[in-house]
Amino acid sequence: MRCAAASDLVFARPRAPRPGQGREPPLTVHHLNQLLLVCSLVLLVAVAAVRISSRSGLPSLLVYLGIGVVMGQDGLGHIHFDSAAMTQVMGYAALVVILAEGGLGTKWKEVRPVLSSASVLATAGVAVSVGVTAAGAHYLVGLEWRQALIIGAVVSSTDAAAVFSVLRRIPLPARVTGTLEAESGFNDAPVVILVVAFSTAGPVEHWYILLGEIALELAIGAAVGLAVGLVGSWGLKHVALPASGLYPIAVLAIAISAYAAGALGHGSGFLAVYLASMVLGNARLPHWPATRGFAEGLGWIAQIGMFVLLGLLVTPHELGDDIVPALVIGLVLTMVARPLSVVCSLTPFRVPWQEQTLMSWAGLRGAVPIILATIPMVNGVDGSRRIFNIVFVLVVVYTLVQGPTLPWLARTLRLGEKGEAADLGIESAPLERLRGHLLSLTIPEESRMHGVEIAELRLPSGSAVTLVVREGKSFVPMPSTVLRRGDELLVVATDPVRDAAEARLRAVAHGGKLASWLGTDGAEGGGARPGGARPGGSRPGPGGAKSGSAKSEGAKSGGARSGGGARSGSSR
Repeated sequence: MRCAAASDLVFARPRAPRPGQGREPPLTVHHLNQLLLVCSLVLLVAVAAVRISSRSGLPSLLVYLGIGVVMGQDGLGHIHFDSAAMTQVMGYAALVVILAEGGLGTKWKEVRPVLSSASVLATAGVAVSVGVTAAGAHYLVGLEWRQALIIGAVVSSTDAAAVFSVLRRIPLPARVTGTLEAESGFNDAPVVILVVAFSTAGPVEHWYILLGEIALELAIGAAVGLAVGLVGSWGLKHVALPASGLYPIAVLAIAISAYAAGALGHGSGFLAVYLASMVLGNARLPHWPATRGFAEGLGWIAQIGMFVLLGLLVTPHELGDDIVPALVIGLVLTMVARPLSVVCSLTPFRVPWQEQTLMSWAGLRGAVPIILATIPMVNGVDGSRRIFNIVFVLVVVYTLVQGPTLPWLARTLRLGEKGEAADLGIESAPLERLRGHLLSLTIPEESRMHGVEIAELRLPSGSAVTLVVREGKSFVPMPSTVLRRGDELLVVATDPVRDAAEARLRAVAHGGKLASWLGTDGAEGGGARPGGARPGGSRPGPGGAKSGSAKSEGAKSGGARSGGGARSGSSR
């Protein structure tokens, strides 16, 4: 999808129409070969750029934007592209894929404890941010109210992908990661509605009617998303597909159909696709690692293509006059609007000030604001090109400032010092065949599972550690095998005891061998439930003394996150 869009820019240059023919000649095989070469080279450069950005601490979106700018009319490629309409359509398509991938990776156990606070931050918080930012743009920069409101709405949407690309090596409390992730999935919907409303011709009257329309669209989108997700997950569980490769395709098709149904039903398609994907992602579907990897790959392609296209749309030599206004508006957004929205939204939930401070600074802007800035351009709003330029500069500059400083701020606030267990990687075999689950685990450096014997894990009957990989060598563990940092484990659990086995692993990862006596539930801030420490899961099951039952080894689930509970599926 992305490559096709990018390549069209290269070869869709104006041509003189032939006599009696008003359309351009069709794409030839020769042009197709060129197109594939250009797309593959752009993807390879973007993939290599991820490595560079990971070492520098900068979100990769800036690198992708840079690729587009270099290819553009002011860069080396000299490609002239000014189609805001195409950018908007392709950006929407990419955003659907990105939200689907994000929803599939969102774990209900992490989001559930912060669902209320994240929802308030994504709605009331957005309203506060829009109002404060618009006031700053109007009174400090001199923009008229319609332009100021559009900018305020456009830049009020956060990008979790940008946040976590910077914080991927720093463990954070589950409440912080869950809130940021849920907020980024929820706030796209109201922001899109506001931008479309402000960009519509004519004055915006009767604010209470606008609020009612937003509430109705969100309700329709939520209902459609949940319904499609539940029906789709039920169908995939009860219908055996002939090939494992069909499951990822089916999951993505279901998620995208939720967007289409929600949008056609005059609801929020973005909220629908995110909720449907979250339902599917927590349904323990067959061949989940393959599905997760497929979705993640599509998400990367969508991000790369979208940012390259946005980089092509911008005209660097026109940005000079808009740098100072962008810096002023960004300063208001970063230092006043975002912190005020976080304080107003999260204080009633008694969120500690350290976490509020980090979430105030972690409101990185990414793909969505620049895409939404094309809406007024398509609708012909006065000054829409200036709005786009201001948003572009704001996103680039403040991402450069906030991105590298987020790890430092997390450490300063002592939110990133405590080691957490790595995510659980779980593969579910088709339920109609084995009715079992294979858990792949790794014990992190600071996990309390280090030094615990297999027999001390006390996994429930029906689960067992079947293999340990240590320093590149694999072996079948004994009940007396002592777990070490860096060990990789394979744990097999039957369907009925899967939850209890994961809960027990989280408990041991957080509380060590005495977890059941200390009453540790394996999570801080609402991750795991005490299910792992209940009587049924705290005593060794039959065969607990045999090596096959080494189930306790699963406890190595060092892979279990001490902060936010274990995550199923492959970690990003």
